[in-house]
Amino acid sequence: MFSFIKETLSKIYTSVTSKVHALFSREKIDQETLKELEQILIQADTGVKTTKKILATLQEKVRNGEIAKGSDLQRALEQELLTLLAQQKNLQPTAIYLLVGINGSGKTTFAGKLAHRFNAEGKRVLLVAADTFRAAATQQLEQWATRTNADILIGQGNQDPAAVVFQGCEKFKKDAYDILIIDTAGRLQTKINLMKELEKIKRVISKQLPDTPTTTLLTIDAMLGQNSFEQARLFHESTQLDGIVLTKIDGTGKGGIVFAITQELGIPIAYLSFGEKADALKDFNAAQFVRDLMG
Repeated sequence: MFSFIKETLSKIYTSVTSKVHALFSREKIDQETLKELEQILIQADTGVKTTKKILATLQEKVRNGEIAKGSDLQRALEQELLTLLAQQKNLQPTAIYLLVGINGSGKTTFAGKLAHRFNAEGKRVLLVAADTFRAAATQQLEQWATRTNADILIGQGNQDPAAVVFQGCEKFKKDAYDILIIDTAGRLQTKINLMKELEKIKRVISKQLPDTPTTTLLTIDAMLGQNSFEQARLFHESTQLDGIVLTKIDGTGKGGIVFAITQELGIPIAYLSFGEKADALKDFNAAQFVRDLMG
């Protein structure tokens, strides 16, 4: 059976897996080999800080004789990568999903894919178009609602997003939906405005549905790599995040971003989103991802 990375994420396989795998075939591992590995990891967007952490452990194992040949390096690297992802936890089932992220990060597409998944499970889904600042976002979400047989609540142009969320919560309760998915705006005028808006939306949800846990997910465009981190931190500071959705991962050869995100943002990756098909969504499994990445 082909690995997920080789079968679906061909760019990652070409730029990361095949290069790392070439190191594993060597009879002798020395400091020069580790320098090659360092460059591969940095080019894969693992981040300088995270890469140095990985290399420090491997260099020590080379010095003390634990790593002598390629197969030793493979085992040690796999273990180190799994250790970096040790905080990964499966999301607990809930009925409310609040989606945040910068414009263009694939947030609305993910909302549609999530609706499709729950619809396939026989659940009634209500989408809420709380990004009232961009007509295009509402139109895109409408298309996904039609495509996935989900219902949708749409506010008026430039309406207070929190007011739209209030209406969505009311409809969710009144019509006894199973799942509520809220798509929010990706950019307001200032960081303070963004923080206040997200806080307001969360207050509305907690007041309207106090007994229903909310899962807040941040979408990050994998193709932006390290450049997306500062924007991601803004959302992390603004609201309590439960997980990250790594989108457009099929368009990049930088699979190392998974490790950088986990280390630098300190929140687990929940989903990998790729392509435009409704079912092109995968629960993130740390152990499987590392096995695939290592070839």
